[in-house]
Amino acid sequence: MKSTITILSLLLLVTFVNCSESSGQNEVNKQEYSGTHSHIEHLTYSIAMSDTSNNEKITRTDEEWKELLSSSEYRVLRKEGTEIPWVNEYNSLYDEGVYICKGCGQPLFSSETKYNSRSGWPSYWAPIREEAVEEREDNSLFMTRTEIICSRCESHIGHVFEDGPEPTGLRYCMNSAAMKFLPKDE
Repeated sequence: MKSTITILSLLLLVTFVNCSESSGQNEVNKQEYSGTHSHIEHLTYSIAMSDTSNNEKITRTDEEWKELLSSSEYRVLRKEGTEIPWVNEYNSLYDEGVYICKGCGQPLFSSETKYNSRSGWPSYWAPIREEAVEEREDNSLFMTRTEIICSRCESHIGHVFEDGPEPTGLRYCMNSAAMKFLPKDE
């Protein structure tokens, strides 16, 4: 298992480096902060937590997604990309709060279910509610995995594995670029 994670990490690193080089470093830096995020900037912990039962689907064109998201967020959320392990924003964050989808603002994971999986990505043993995420079969990278997407906007968030802690035995291994953390209100 450990060698599989190491090989996967190396593949992801090579893919990330190749994507950065092929786009031109100046272009990547220029586009990195082009996303407006106006659709989720107003959200606070209290507002997000009052919206946990909203199942209304959100659909946008590819051009609309490109306007709303930075280039790295677009690569993860809309093109099923993966971040480099251990150097992402939320891997080591353990503050109280909620993680919402950067695509639509839906609450996805609570800090109460977050744990240190030592995988290099933020990991949770359960979503905030079962209906917040959906599963799809993913046969990329020469393996079969279970992809996790946001149930509201169908954005790629990460994968789930059956090597997590009790009570579920699951490890929801997510991308920081796919989520925004909202700290619990004081």
